[in-house]
Amino acid sequence: MTLGAVPAPGQAFAGIDDAVRDGIRKGIYPGAVVIVGRRDSLLYARGYGRFTWSRSSPVPHPDSTIWDIASITKIVSSTSVAMRLVERRKLDLDAPVRRYLPRFSGGPKNQVTVRMLLDHTSGLKSYVPFYVKSRGSRSRTIDLLYAQPLVRAPGDSAEYSDLNALILGLVLEKVSGVPLDRLAKREVFEPLGLTETMYKPAARLKRRIAPSGIWRGQPVPGDLNDQNAVAMGGVAGHAGVFSTGMDLARYAQVWLRDGVGPNGPWVTTETIRRFLVKGPRSGSRLLGWDTPEFKPDEPSVFGSLISDAAYGHTGFTGTELWVDPARDLFLVFLTNRAFDPRVRESVKELKVVRAALSDATVRLVPHGCDQQLVARC
Repeated sequence: MTLGAVPAPGQAFAGIDDAVRDGIRKGIYPGAVVIVGRRDSLLYARGYGRFTWSRSSPVPHPDSTIWDIASITKIVSSTSVAMRLVERRKLDLDAPVRRYLPRFSGGPKNQVTVRMLLDHTSGLKSYVPFYVKSRGSRSRTIDLLYAQPLVRAPGDSAEYSDLNALILGLVLEKVSGVPLDRLAKREVFEPLGLTETMYKPAARLKRRIAPSGIWRGQPVPGDLNDQNAVAMGGVAGHAGVFSTGMDLARYAQVWLRDGVGPNGPWVTTETIRRFLVKGPRSGSRLLGWDTPEFKPDEPSVFGSLISDAAYGHTGFTGTELWVDPARDLFLVFLTNRAFDPRVRESVKELKVVRAALSDATVRLVPHGCDQQLVARC
């Protein structure tokens, strides 16, 4: 996979550049990278702004800058590991969670399946700040997690929840007997050549990390923004992974190739398709992934032009990844919005940028457009 864009006039990418720079001008984030590509090639890759609001800080680079990808961890780590274990028949999507985690039991919890964790129909709360009471103790955080009651009937409806991925991470560790960070490295990062994707980046990498937080007025590159992940020791199923734009581009291409990685099949096409099916009551949710859901009163992070076959995920720090198999197209958009935004309601404002960028990406390569003619489509 070659870094850079196919030859094209500058105006071909103006919509992408304008959308991303608009976010910087509005004070939503100081820096970003964008990568647009297809299953076997890159169409565009560029960095924007700076690591921080200081003009002396580095310019982000698609290949080398490392980002706290927040909830995209749910895809590249826990969902992906689950796929590999399902394929080996070590994990049953329709088995009750209590088969693997006996502590997750009692009353309606007995009905919660692994599938319900992945499509967010388990009935668990959307969010609980465990870190407040656990005070940095992983075991205490896990105790608090197990103690959480369901707030809806299992399988009845979908509500996005970090707790689902936290529980899933524990399931994966129990099934494999391996800590999640080592498991993700073995099953996902190494087989797919994601050499810059990791939990708990080493101190030597801090100079390449775009900070996602600030402490006492100073950037803290390498520190996780998600405090529940911090309480889990930096390794959790819902957050904790750091990656580069180029690594996420490689990952997206595996999905466009129906599970084929750089060294051959990573998972089978059948497994890919199993994870890209909605449940009867999962709303827009697939297994791990989300799909476009258009509402008249607010923009979609997928924009308005993407196909019905598309799926993606975002992260609280300001990250986004989507894949559109009908167009043979993907978008990686990484920012550090969580770092000292200069605008109120930065999450809401970022959604507007994401929508504009997604539409600009689709306009760049309309459906059926030959890659070599991208500039003229």
